[in-house]
Amino acid sequence: LSYSPLGLVQGLDISDSVVEDVLLVCSLCNDASIVTTATATAVNATGHSSGGKYQGSKKSNTTKVNNNTLEGFSFSRVGEPTEAALCTLVEKICRTSKRDHGDSSDAKYDISLQQEQLASYHVSKIRSKYPRLATLEFSRDRKSMSVLSFSKETNKTRLLVKGAPNLLIDRCTKIKLQNGLVIPLNSNLRSRILEKVTDLAGRPLRCIALAVRDHEELPASLQLTPVLKDDDDDVRTISNNPYAINMRNHTLLKDPANYEKIESDLTLVGIVGMMDPARPEVAEAMKRCKTAGIRVIMITGDAKDTAIAIARDVNIFPPLKGTDDEQQQPLLAFEGREFFAFPEQKQLEILDQQSNNAVFCRAQPSDKQRLVSLLQSLGYIPAMTGDGVNDAPALQQAAIGISMGITGTEVSKSASDMIITNDDFSTIVTAVEEGRCIYANMQSFINFLISCNIGEVFCILFSTILGVPEPLTAMHLLWVNLVTDGPPATSLGFNPPSDDLMTRKPRKSKEPLLSRWLMTRFCITGLYVGLATVGIFVHYYLSEGISLGQLCTWSKCGTLWEPSASLSAVKTCEDLFQGTGRQLPQTLSLTTLVCMEMFKALGCISVDNSIFKVPPTRNPWLILGVAVPFLLHLGLVYSEKLGIPALGESFGLQPLSSQDWIEVLKWSSPILILDEILKFIGRKIADKKTKEDEEDEERRRIFISS
Repeated sequence: LSYSPLGLVQGLDISDSVVEDVLLVCSLCNDASIVTTATATAVNATGHSSGGKYQGSKKSNTTKVNNNTLEGFSFSRVGEPTEAALCTLVEKICRTSKRDHGDSSDAKYDISLQQEQLASYHVSKIRSKYPRLATLEFSRDRKSMSVLSFSKETNKTRLLVKGAPNLLIDRCTKIKLQNGLVIPLNSNLRSRILEKVTDLAGRPLRCIALAVRDHEELPASLQLTPVLKDDDDDVRTISNNPYAINMRNHTLLKDPANYEKIESDLTLVGIVGMMDPARPEVAEAMKRCKTAGIRVIMITGDAKDTAIAIARDVNIFPPLKGTDDEQQQPLLAFEGREFFAFPEQKQLEILDQQSNNAVFCRAQPSDKQRLVSLLQSLGYIPAMTGDGVNDAPALQQAAIGISMGITGTEVSKSASDMIITNDDFSTIVTAVEEGRCIYANMQSFINFLISCNIGEVFCILFSTILGVPEPLTAMHLLWVNLVTDGPPATSLGFNPPSDDLMTRKPRKSKEPLLSRWLMTRFCITGLYVGLATVGIFVHYYLSEGISLGQLCTWSKCGTLWEPSASLSAVKTCEDLFQGTGRQLPQTLSLTTLVCMEMFKALGCISVDNSIFKVPPTRNPWLILGVAVPFLLHLGLVYSEKLGIPALGESFGLQPLSSQDWIEVLKWSSPILILDEILKFIGRKIADKKTKEDEEDEERRRIFISS
């Protein structure tokens, strides 16, 4: 779980020749190294951290071991993680062996070393003792790489090989036992080794086979003794290595097609299993992906058994102790070659199983592009993650290319649409949640504004059709749109994610922002806003003894009809419908409209969830966005009592009594009930649609399995 070289390895001794071969392969088939940082941790004699801090001299920058106690440093890698892990193994084996033999001439005992020496002391010694003559680079076809090394002591060359066990073991004809005896690798022994590899892979451990080919078994052209020169046709300096041979002029090494033949007739010396654990937060992130309807496809270069075990650990596949239904689901796990050997129709059928995650192992970079193309042809929106140069084409082709900010190459970053700065998969899930939250907030914003604006339109429309006096003037509408609409609408953009946001299935890419049902909801809500605004205006005149017929012909008051005798003698037609006579009913209408908009804003904390499930208090900005406009409106209505009578008069408003406020609440508060009813209907519609989609998916799954 770390790159610290401080620790012990049980059951191995460097004096065993097979262990020495393991150390050689791990050190030389490797370009990585371990480095230290300034901080340090004290490690006791058993190799376990004691949590202490390094107190060594900053000037000398050294570390010592006293009384069997290690004072070390924090360690990191330079190079590939797998190769760095092999370097760590070499350091631990060497230190363990020195301790067991009571040897104090090691970095672990009674000497001072520079930090960088402590980190890779034994690896550096091995590399200086056995210089590399040539490197046979890794090939995805043979799944191995090798190094031709030279021993300064014996003046002989050896081929050191590491690679995928399933392919490399097939090229081994012998095996070296722990006592150094080399015996033929028969079929029985081979199958037992492969069973052990499968067992290790299921733990899960990433397994690498290690093998050698001795000097006498190599082709004659590789049985050479290098001549140490600076400039020569056959010798050149590579990475400050004067022993490296010029592979371009070598009869065998210049052609990579010969590498598999060179890496044959090998002697197996060991299998290394290393754990590359996923981050602890990945498992929970995968659960959230499943509940959110996000399908995860893992593409890895690991062996199939290792990939499946890792997929189970991080919840891509159900755990072994899962429910019966989970165990009955087929595992979609394929090697790259295996999957793409299927007919294209079968490939599409496998990928179209929406509810099942998938794992592709032993995959090549080109496989990622092909998978992205297949998913896009099925109508999926694929997001591809990657960090290497080879991932760039797939990142660019995917709908959303996601690169790693820490370990990612510059090429992958430039080809991606999004960069994860902390290299954490859960960040992607959080980004999905944030995107859904923004989408829901956009709907809430539109819900509020359209409902209120439709209500204002209906208000003017109804008053015009009925022929009643205008409940709202142009100044009133301007006040509503600029003061009481803006702050609540803006604050809705800060709504937090609802509790069920990540339990909803992804919406279809062609689904409009405003569905038919949402538009219907907006119109129904707007209809009530218009009716209530006009209704309280009409109710005021009815309470004054004016009939609806008289109100609809108010412009003919005094000619077609006269105010009732029950009215006050001073209530003339002009007193009822002109000037100050219209101020109180218009104040009632405007205040009712403002209150309905504030109630509507509070209800828009969630588009679908009840206000009792997602209360407005979850968004403090919404409370502020409602309170400030309402207080401004109160200041406008009661400006006379505030000593600014001209302000209310300019809008044609009058202060309201307590009885007036009761009427305002009677007409405005039902919008909350109406909104809750519409939300309930909307949830039922959504549940029905989800159930139909699940039934369609089940029918498709049955068709594919048949």
